[in-house]
Amino acid sequence: MRALGILAVCATALSACATANDMADDLARGRAKAVVNGYVADRYPGLNAAPITDCIIDAADARDIMQIASATVTGLDAATAEQISRIARRPESIQCIARNGVTLLS
Repeated sequence: MRALGILAVCATALSACATANDMADDLARGRAKAVVNGYVADRYPGLNAAPITDCIIDAADARDIMQIASATVTGLDAATAEQISRIARRPESIQCIARNGVTLLS
C-alpha cells in the first residue's frame, strides 16, 4: 500500500515536470516565432510572413529555438539571422514553404 502511495506521488511529480517543460517550450517557441516573423517580414516585404515563419519554426530543433528566442532579449544579430536563413534552407522548410505557396502573398 505504501508503495502505491509513493508511486502516485512520483507520477504526480513527473506530470508536473512535463507540464512545466511544455510551458517552457511553448514560451521559447513563441519568442522564437516573433523573432523569425520579424526577420521574414523585413527580408521579404509583401509576403505573408506567418506561414514562412511557421515552416521555419517547425524545422528548427530545440537548440535552434532557444538560440533564436534569446534574440528577443539581445536583439537580432548577424549570427541569429544566418541561423534563421540556414533553417529556412533545410529540406523540410523548403517543402513546407512550397506547400504553403498559395498563402504567401499578402
